[in-house]
Amino acid sequence: MVAGAIIQQDLFRMNTSTPFAIGESTMRVEDQRFLTGRGRYIGDVNLPSQAYVHFVRSPHAHAAIRSIDRRAAEGKPGVLAIFTIDDLGADLGTTSVTFKRSRPDGSPMFWRAHPGLARGFVRHVGEPVAMVIAESIAQAKDAADVLDIDYDSLPSVTDTQGALDPKAPCVWADCPDNISHVFGIGDQATTNAAFAKAKHVVKRRYVVTRVHSQYMEPRAAIGAYDSFDERFTLHADLQTLYRARELLAKDVFKIPENRVRVIAYDVGGAFGGKGPQAVEHRLLLWVARRLGRPMKWQGDRSETLLSDEHARDNIHEVELALDADGKFLGLRSHWIANVGAYVNSDRNFQATFQNSPGMVGVYDFPAAHVRFTCVMSNTGSLAPYRGAGRPEATYATERLIDDAARELGFDPIALRRKNLIRPEQMPRKTPLGYLYDCGEFEKCMDMALDLADWNGFAKRRTDSSAKGLLRGIGIANPIERAAAPGFEYAELRFESNGKATVLMGSKNQGQGHETTFMQVLGSKLGLAPEDIHYVDGDTDRVAFGVGTFGSRTAATGGSALAIAAGKVVEKGKLIAAHLLEAASADISFANGRFVVEGTDRGVSLKEVAAAAFTPGKIPMSIEPGLFESGIFAPEDNTYPYGTHVCEVEIDPETGVVRIVRYVVSDDVGTVINPLLVKGQIHGGVGQGAGQVLLERIVYDKESGQLMTATFMDYAMPRADDFCEIEIKSLSVPTARNPLGVKGAGEAGAVGALPALMNAIIDALAPLGVKEFEMPATPDRVWRAMRAARG
Repeated sequence: MVAGAIIQQDLFRMNTSTPFAIGESTMRVEDQRFLTGRGRYIGDVNLPSQAYVHFVRSPHAHAAIRSIDRRAAEGKPGVLAIFTIDDLGADLGTTSVTFKRSRPDGSPMFWRAHPGLARGFVRHVGEPVAMVIAESIAQAKDAADVLDIDYDSLPSVTDTQGALDPKAPCVWADCPDNISHVFGIGDQATTNAAFAKAKHVVKRRYVVTRVHSQYMEPRAAIGAYDSFDERFTLHADLQTLYRARELLAKDVFKIPENRVRVIAYDVGGAFGGKGPQAVEHRLLLWVARRLGRPMKWQGDRSETLLSDEHARDNIHEVELALDADGKFLGLRSHWIANVGAYVNSDRNFQATFQNSPGMVGVYDFPAAHVRFTCVMSNTGSLAPYRGAGRPEATYATERLIDDAARELGFDPIALRRKNLIRPEQMPRKTPLGYLYDCGEFEKCMDMALDLADWNGFAKRRTDSSAKGLLRGIGIANPIERAAAPGFEYAELRFESNGKATVLMGSKNQGQGHETTFMQVLGSKLGLAPEDIHYVDGDTDRVAFGVGTFGSRTAATGGSALAIAAGKVVEKGKLIAAHLLEAASADISFANGRFVVEGTDRGVSLKEVAAAAFTPGKIPMSIEPGLFESGIFAPEDNTYPYGTHVCEVEIDPETGVVRIVRYVVSDDVGTVINPLLVKGQIHGGVGQGAGQVLLERIVYDKESGQLMTATFMDYAMPRADDFCEIEIKSLSVPTARNPLGVKGAGEAGAVGALPALMNAIIDALAPLGVKEFEMPATPDRVWRAMRAARG
């Protein structure tokens, strides 16, 4: 441990010698504390006199709760209280949905928010039914084991397609067809007309499986209540603290927001899964107020897949219309999305509304229409997960293009090239509503093809065949909506010694925010990292913010910080002019120094900061101190894009799929830190490939039981499942934010699903395999090959 700490300190010293500026591949400053065991997570936080909460969760997918007998559990050592929905009464409100959508008959959209604990019925395995509070977590779990709950099991439905069967059990009695709502985007009449005149129509059905974010740190929280201030404090691993504060204050407790404080420390991964409306948070705060003690809940790995929101889980019935030469005429899709048993907020529909227009991709479609059916089921709720609809949309379209090329005899690259949007067509409004502002799609694709040596694939396939292996190659051209409209906040506070504190409304979850923002300040103000103290994750310390999601932080938060830095420079010019006895118009600033233009006279930013706090050294017309804030709100989305090329080898004897080459070319706009961008893409590719190869949440169709609740059954990708990932960047800055950043957090996951699956299908196609769905586990691949052979 000591040797490791010394090594990391040496690395950090080398790191700080590298210029901290936009465009530099500097190492992460936060890694020093992570790698020396000084990260701080909810598990590391304990409050005086805290008690522990254990949630008793339903073992049934659907059941009526006949009775709950607490007597034996209440008599166990250390037990402070046991609560059910009857104890909550009217103390807690619920979150809500704002969308105005309709069911097939035109009636309002059906949804039900979770009340906190089950009321009368349970509707999925893992639904919280009761809370046991004790002096230790072990005592709470012991008491939970003897809590007597009498259930009357009912029929359930967990399958997405099965939920639409007229004979399927209904999740809610007042929604007998299980359809929450339907809606559509695009022009249906124009699209139908395009299909009517098409020479070719290719139709497929693709399934995107249900998965989970599987962050390293399971969800956890501590709730506290100060009876003197009548104020709640929630300590939680969250992505969006201010939204959580708003929901808790406005919807749940019906109190002013200033009576709720939310704190997040280091967050051990989130990927969309640590949202603001978790029922555990409000319950902890309620119990803390009720019992007058802080309450801690630490979810463990065995609880994660039972308690957390899941992701993906949709079916795409998609059609492509082409003319005789392969020109795309239209795209038509029916997107069936499973939304689980409870819908707590708009977030639970995010994948189906926020990013589905990306189905048209980088292609010049004249017409497109997507129809959505959102179905209820006896499963956990759905929520965003790295990409939040982008990977699903791209998967369906890129697979369809490959299948169309194979069916109609087109070369898959030539077919794509013929239909790409050209730079001279920008800005380009797509038929599904996105407005692309810039991009060089063909150039990016050619970069990837060259890097992957696409033209040399035939020889590599022959070489693999000589070894008794199948080889396939796949391509995908993903594009995604990122940095969507919605503001972010940044603040700079200088001290008299020239050091600065930066306070950000975004929330770091492992992406390297501290390093990224220090590089922005290095470029804008010439500050070194040792002169910057970074703060995020506290609604009392940071005035406001929105949070981190949707590949928005560098583009929106970084731009807000750049605006704040610009204000520092402008005020600094006034102070420098006063110190140098010059006109402020003659002062320029660069590399941390104010100078009188055309002379060698100047003062440093540190000297200006010191003067800002010294009476008599600043003009009478300006306020003392050097404190500035910035808010940036983009008017439209950015659109990062790229090309992924994947090669696989498959052992026909065992069905084992091995990724042997993976290449990415991307355009994420201005690259603040190339090293971090590559890390983000590596991680995204890992999560996308993990879903294609291994990951899947499975419920038993008869009982509704969760069959993949632990890592014994839910298979996670490991290092030996991957090869080296080669990345080359094409930077076309956007004009939609001051930094020109487009966003990179989700790009890897968006392209990985289709690129890898297209490679697998390409390897299997010579055997006659025409249809195959994820996950490509060895047994499923082997069975597909065997079925194709008859």
